[in-house]
Amino acid sequence: MEREVAVVVPLALDPISAKIAESEGFEALYLGGGTLGYVKTGTEANLSLTSMVQAGIEIRAASDVPIIFDGTCGWGDPMHIHHTMGMAEAAGFGAIEIEDQLVPRRAHHHIDIEHLIPTELMVQKIEQAVAARRDPDFLIIARTNACRTDNIDEALRRMEAYKLAGADVQYVLHKHPEEAFEIGTRVDGPKIYAMLAGIDSIGMSLEELGALGYKFAIDGFTPFLAAQKAMRASYAALARLETDPTIGTDYFEERELVHKSIGLQTLLDVELRTVEPARSADAPAYSMLQRS
Repeated sequence: MEREVAVVVPLALDPISAKIAESEGFEALYLGGGTLGYVKTGTEANLSLTSMVQAGIEIRAASDVPIIFDGTCGWGDPMHIHHTMGMAEAAGFGAIEIEDQLVPRRAHHHIDIEHLIPTELMVQKIEQAVAARRDPDFLIIARTNACRTDNIDEALRRMEAYKLAGADVQYVLHKHPEEAFEIGTRVDGPKIYAMLAGIDSIGMSLEELGALGYKFAIDGFTPFLAAQKAMRASYAALARLETDPTIGTDYFEERELVHKSIGLQTLLDVELRTVEPARSADAPAYSMLQRS
């Protein structure tokens, strides 16, 4: 939050993706409801608070990298926000994103048809999120998609009200990258930039985003799409009895990278000191795994 350059925050849906992102130097992660809904072959509208929190706990158990929690609409009215906040903080998230959509969510959100609640109701949700917060460093992010339902003026009017209600970070989802500059110049305070089509959609440098007050540049979709594309290609190749187009012949090399990501050597070392002492005099632990 104190940096002058925007921080890139990639999607992470499970512990292994979090560890891979961490190994590439990312300092924050985003648990997105939209993509997790797809993983479960449903939509964000079908996800429960418990399922999202469980995913966060599993990631936090493997990685210390802070996570921004897509808290969708808070799973209810202002009263329900207290439970949502308690669960989010207990799970170890660093921030929660709450948006001004109708509850329960509708699948139409995924085809850019939005259902916004009245500004006054969202203000009450933000106020109750602030009241429920126990850790002063836990960030409350207010999001609006009003640029899609109305216009940028309505989005900024709403965001000003959410800021006055106590939101720490403002998230105005733009329709076009060109709107991001106007949002940056007209909205005071820390903001989030959403990559709508990957890194190429930004149109500005991270330094330029930072100068406009954008603290985080979130990509909540690209890693998921990349995994789906690779998986489809893998199954198609396997069905034709062809070599996998992604890993080629690097089968064992890729497996070793997976072992590195999960810290397998540390686990093997524990076993060698406890339940497998007879193997400690043998060849190095990894040699027992090579091409077995």
